[in-house]
Amino acid sequence: MTERMKRVQENQKKGYNCAQAVACAYSDLYGVDEKEAFRAVECFGKGMGVMATCGAVSAMAYLVGLKMSDANLDMPKSKVSCYNTFKPMSDAFAQMNQSTICSELKGIGTGVVLRSCTGCMEDAAAIIEKYLIQEEA
Repeated sequence: MTERMKRVQENQKKGYNCAQAVACAYSDLYGVDEKEAFRAVECFGKGMGVMATCGAVSAMAYLVGLKMSDANLDMPKSKVSCYNTFKPMSDAFAQMNQSTICSELKGIGTGVVLRSCTGCMEDAAAIIEKYLIQEEA
C-alpha cells in the first residue's frame, strides 16, 4: 500500500466523504492544495449527494482533469484526452464492483451491497495509482 493510499484511509477516518478522501490524497500532485480540493469535491460524496455516480469515482474524474486539462480558457483542446484517460479508469472500477452508481453499490433497492464505501475508496486509489501515478514514475 502506498503512502497516498494510506492518506485516503486517514482522510476517511477524519470524516472526509468518499470523494474528499480520495481527491485530497492526490490533489497536491497536480497543483491543488488539500483545502481547495476538499471544498471542490464536497458535494461529490454520497453519489453527488443523491446516490448517483460514486464519489470515489467522481474524485478520479476530478484528478484526471487536474492532471490532463490544458486549462486553455480561450480554446480548450484537452477534453478528449481527459475523457480517454478517465474511461478505462471508470471501466476498471465498474469491472471490480459491478457498478459506478452509489445507490447500486450500496444495495439501495436490491438489499445487496456490492461494495462498502471504504472498499470503493480503496479501489479508486488503486486505479489512480495504476492509471495516473505509475505513468509518472
